[in-house]
Amino acid sequence: MLTFFRNIDKYFAVEHQNPLPAMDIEKLNWLFGDAECIAEPALQGTFVGPRKEMITPWSTNAVEITQNMGISGIIRIEEFTLVNTSQAPNPQSPIPSPQSQS
Repeated sequence: MLTFFRNIDKYFAVEHQNPLPAMDIEKLNWLFGDAECIAEPALQGTFVGPRKEMITPWSTNAVEITQNMGISGIIRIEEFTLVNTSQAPNPQSPIPSPQSQS
């Protein structure tokens, strides 16, 4: 299962084994800096964050923190930033050389 949270400038994807009880959602809201739980199965937009195949060290630490808070069943937490599509990098365009940026 996947639940999304949003605070002022970040989005958090929380992968968990079972539905989250209301008390755990309140704890995660607090942990993510007064984030709100988003009741959507998917997010719309362009986001910058880790690839789905790569679990980051940040995620490992975040999951351990939730365990210390008494929240069980969390598998992974990753942080994402919403970007303006006009500013999003195009994966098909070549990377400019350092000389061309001068």
